[in-house]
Amino acid sequence: MKRREFVRHAAAAAGALTIRPISEILSQVSRKNASDRVTLGKTGIVASRLAMGTGTHGIGRRSNQTEKLGIKGVARLLNEAYEEGVNFWDSADQYGTHPHLKEALKTVPRDKVVILTKTHASTAEEMKADLDRFRKELGTDYLDIVLLHLMTEADWPRRREGAMEALERAREAGIVRAHGVSCHTFHALKAAARSDWVQVDLARINPEGVSMDADVADVTKVLTDMHKAGKGVIGMKIFGAGRLRNRVDECLQFVLGLDCVDAFTIGQEHTRETQDLLKRIPEASVRS
Repeated sequence: MKRREFVRHAAAAAGALTIRPISEILSQVSRKNASDRVTLGKTGIVASRLAMGTGTHGIGRRSNQTEKLGIKGVARLLNEAYEEGVNFWDSADQYGTHPHLKEALKTVPRDKVVILTKTHASTAEEMKADLDRFRKELGTDYLDIVLLHLMTEADWPRRREGAMEALERAREAGIVRAHGVSCHTFHALKAAARSDWVQVDLARINPEGVSMDADVADVTKVLTDMHKAGKGVIGMKIFGAGRLRNRVDECLQFVLGLDCVDAFTIGQEHTRETQDLLKRIPEASVRS
């Protein structure tokens, strides 16, 4: 919510306090917004509840956003969301959207946004090269969150040991603020839950188990364990990779009701989609 709107709504709420039903007042207190600031586990990173996804059908360093909007169009989409309080930007090398975020940073203070990106690096040398290239492509000295992208093997911590060590050293040097993984199998997700190295996990979650790592109950149990251990949990595939687009409100209501999910990323391709989410999220958060 923009500051001027917040002040106006706060004043109106104060004036009506004596005549509004208690149920409505309690509903307002528990309402969740896309722009709410949430802390991602024990990382100390504070970001908006909604992250701006830039990688719909992202592969081969392209995505729907890059193809449809171009560099300036994606930058405009991010900047407009920032004006509404959404300051969490979700990127990846695989999506090819680093230059698009760099363009958006021309009009947004770097320290006011949280940038998440992802790498396919396996070795320490590959990770060091990626971190240098990513920062150049983004036009920034540091990266907020870097994830090992698309983990599928149960033994990914062994396979990616070199990259993990390099990321940890980068965090100690202030180049990266937090590190973690995005998972695409249940075995990989359980390995992430067990790993002390994982500070942030990007996990597939929605009410129907569509494009998820396992059934809803099993995934939710693992995410709950992660969250209790102090890991930041970010949801993805909230609409089942688009297959649940006809059930947007139900999907939002579900993820907003999960205490184990700190934030979630959704890939918008137009400003009207962002505006729609800004309206739907608070409404879904208080719907019984």
